[in-house]
Amino acid sequence: MTLMEKFKLAVAGYDAATVQSIVIEPLLIERGATGQVAPYLQKKGYRNVLIVSDSITYEITGKKLEEAIAASDISVKATLIKPDKQGDVIADEVSIVQLLLDIQHYAAEVVIAAGSGTLHDITRYAAYTAGIPFVSVPTAPSVDGFNSKGAPIIIRGEKITIAAIGPDAIFADLDVLTQAPVPMVAAGFGDMLGKYTSLFDWSYGSLAGDEAYSDIVATITRDALMQCVENVELIASRSEEGIRVLISALIESGLAMLLFGQSHSASGAEHHLSHYWEMEYIRLGNRQLLHGAKVGVACAEISGLYHRLAAEQVSAISGTEHAERISQLIAEIPNEETIRGWLSLVGGPSTTAELGVSDELLARSLSQAHLVRPNRYTLLRAYNEGAGK
Repeated sequence: MTLMEKFKLAVAGYDAATVQSIVIEPLLIERGATGQVAPYLQKKGYRNVLIVSDSITYEITGKKLEEAIAASDISVKATLIKPDKQGDVIADEVSIVQLLLDIQHYAAEVVIAAGSGTLHDITRYAAYTAGIPFVSVPTAPSVDGFNSKGAPIIIRGEKITIAAIGPDAIFADLDVLTQAPVPMVAAGFGDMLGKYTSLFDWSYGSLAGDEAYSDIVATITRDALMQCVENVELIASRSEEGIRVLISALIESGLAMLLFGQSHSASGAEHHLSHYWEMEYIRLGNRQLLHGAKVGVACAEISGLYHRLAAEQVSAISGTEHAERISQLIAEIPNEETIRGWLSLVGGPSTTAELGVSDELLARSLSQAHLVRPNRYTLLRAYNEGAGK
């Protein structure tokens, strides 16, 4: 059973029109998937194609794609997104304008994102703005945003999520993904571990803040998370099966977000900490940290905080009519030592010290990060706004 078939089965009772609007076909997760891109473009009748990569992912996949597409008698050009002065390729207004100009110059009919999360965010928003589709060719199982319809973009140093488009097709080549660097694989695993706290925060928001909730979406996300935890050793070894599990889980998490129409299932207080750290690093001119690495460590920090708040029975918990249920849900989050152990096993940072986040920044973010997404009713927000103090 393919991933798309599995997903359709899981959402059999959901609104059919919504499900159809997020179906991605083809969605290939197999060895040699990159070789199917050119035939797909031919079948779709595209004549002008633009490949988006950076200097690293161009050598990994972009160059091979360019040669295969050109050999199919399709006009193809490559845009290599330039790094900032710190040497990072980031999804900001400069990168987006660079790509938009090339889309216009080459009259591209479709763009291919050949890279990981940041390049996908740049591509999805530029394609959306230009009114053309994009195709996803991941080079590392590092984030759950490959099939997202939202683009987290840095605008004048502030991170905001802007509506964009999802890919028409995904070609996840296991020959490429199994060769991804250990930190990238660990980042993808860290992004999935973050679902422990995001799923709790979503439940908390629905109970204490009357936020909309979907059992189906939560179940899909939780099942994807558990697949990763149960196969952590295979993922750590970067075996083909381990990487298949990880990339499948990341895409399933993305599909779940699309089904609900918002990112509650996959983004809670742990993501708000991650975004806060990212904006601080940009403000200071520091090199960026991998998104999933930040999320994994932030998940451990939030787990530790939430377990402490439950033990203290702060009013953000005990003061609600759902106190018993909220305490039970917190108890289901693995403790921070367990989360750190998993992160270490896959070769990623497990503490803020290893990540490079200072004690001062951690303390500040724990008191202010809820302001990054003030429309989300997380336990962190309730505690910081006074309900728990």
